[in-house]
Amino acid sequence: MSDLPRSPVTVLAVPAFKDNYLWLIHDGVDAAVVDPGDAAPILAALDRLNLNLTAILLTHHHADHTGGVPALLAHARVPVFGPRNDGIGAVTDKLGEGDTIVVPGIDLGLRVIDVPGHTLGHIAYFSDKLHWLFCGDTLFAGGCGRIFEGTPAQMAGSLGKLASLPNATLVYCAHEYTLSNLRFANAVEASSAALQARIVSDTAKREAGQSTVPSTIALEKATNPFLRATEPAIVASLVAAGKLQDGATPLASFTALREWKNSF
Repeated sequence: MSDLPRSPVTVLAVPAFKDNYLWLIHDGVDAAVVDPGDAAPILAALDRLNLNLTAILLTHHHADHTGGVPALLAHARVPVFGPRNDGIGAVTDKLGEGDTIVVPGIDLGLRVIDVPGHTLGHIAYFSDKLHWLFCGDTLFAGGCGRIFEGTPAQMAGSLGKLASLPNATLVYCAHEYTLSNLRFANAVEASSAALQARIVSDTAKREAGQSTVPSTIALEKATNPFLRATEPAIVASLVAAGKLQDGATPLASFTALREWKNSF
């Protein structure tokens, strides 16, 4: 590690494409990037802040999360951490459930959590010390990822793992989908006062040009329908909309909710 003075480790949101967030973790000297779908904004941020790139962290194989890796490796030959079973050729350090890493050059330990569903090998990174969660496209602010490769049971299980993290956990998801997600949440649980308050708050943030991410696990448990699929009001909405039969299982409720959102 350099002898240069360091700041406390922080997370910078680097917008990319239409609605992606690339996360730059840094201490004022060294930096690691999470899910760099595009190299250009990361290279610009590194230059602007005079940071050294020390690592790349990937959650899953989709191009909007990995597309910038070749150009970043041309800039700096750094380790690429990523899922063991998601088919990413650039990964040098293959990870799975229970593995832990220390981010090179940065005083930050991360624990790996398997979260299949969106893709079969999707992983998340969690700091037990700082309560930071980098969850890619599994859990979103107010929603969850589409199930492209896994099953509803896998996605429900993955979300259950994340919901069990401390309430204060900051949820660094990879997209600004929040208002769209909350419109769906309002369709299935309009009676929720917590949800109505969140809609007002997050709408004001977007109107002011601010990000709604990171969220917190506490806020997600209070307002995210995919963490609340067995709540009576949500089940009643599913039944009333003809999406679910009375007396259905919790998994059937979750599955119906995700299918409804797909076409909402």
